[in-house]
Amino acid sequence: MQRIALAAVLSIASLSAFAGQSCTDAPKSSWMSKEQITAQVKGMGYTIKKLDVEDNCYEVKGLDKDGKKVEAYFNPVDGKLVKTK
Repeated sequence: MQRIALAAVLSIASLSAFAGQSCTDAPKSSWMSKEQITAQVKGMGYTIKKLDVEDNCYEVKGLDKDGKKVEAYFNPVDGKLVKTK
């Protein structure tokens, strides 16, 4: 029983730890421009409805390559996908 409780606590802690993380600590002067990230994300097959900055990530709301609604977070320095919802 204690193992189950410990596993549950660790799972919740790891999820909340990610929620507070940012994509980068790099200065904004080293970030890709919105035009550059837009081109890269579209090249990955996404349709962008809205592009914002959240927690030092580029946040894209739109559709993925399969046409499913998505909220995706990209590292603004290298454009790598960090997380999707």
